[in-house]
Amino acid sequence: MKVITIKQPWASLIVYGYKNYEFRTWKTKYRGDILIHAGKGVDKEAMKKFEHLNLEYPKGSIIGKAKISDCIYIDQSFKDKLAEENYRVYEGVIKCESDLYAFKLNDITLINPIKINGKLSLWEYNY
Repeated sequence: MKVITIKQPWASLIVYGYKNYEFRTWKTKYRGDILIHAGKGVDKEAMKKFEHLNLEYPKGSIIGKAKISDCIYIDQSFKDKLAEENYRVYEGVIKCESDLYAFKLNDITLINPIKINGKLSLWEYNY
């Protein structure tokens, strides 16, 4: 199964239902099931920003499962949509000047953590 590695707290924000998009500078044609891997890297500023949620933030583990249903180029109209949906979660993307793509995630579920090292891009794991 395909896996995507995401820094904390972003991985946990996805599996706990606060974030429905993952952002990358590259696009994907892949649609379907994907595992969410919480990498060992941490966005310290974001961790402080979301500490009030009292979520668990495991690192170096697959922590969830979802489906990629779309890959959307982020233009101003899409940034406006993100701002309406959850400005606090998507603030960095809304302010970003770089070209980005949003992977739309659906059917997100939390799973018991599976310890494993992550990789770049989309990678394979036999789940």
